[in-house]
Amino acid sequence: MDSREKTLELIEQALETVRPYLHADGGDVKLVELTDDLTVRLELLGSCQSCPMSAMTFRAGLEESIRKAVPHINRVVASNVPSLA
Repeated sequence: MDSREKTLELIEQALETVRPYLHADGGDVKLVELTDDLTVRLELLGSCQSCPMSAMTFRAGLEESIRKAVPHINRVVASNVPSLA
């Protein structure tokens, strides 16, 4: 397994720790891409797309979990929520 594959695996594991909370509110998250400059692009799904708390969930839940698991990530953005891009 190369370092990119390992990084993707760590990101997915981090997302799995948050998914139960998203599912409880009718939402989910999908890893869209890991760019060459180490930007993680996520897509918020279901009720997470329009939830007024999505920015807080994104920053305090998703981004924080990814940064703990993969500290060398440069940015975490939501590709389908303009305020989080």
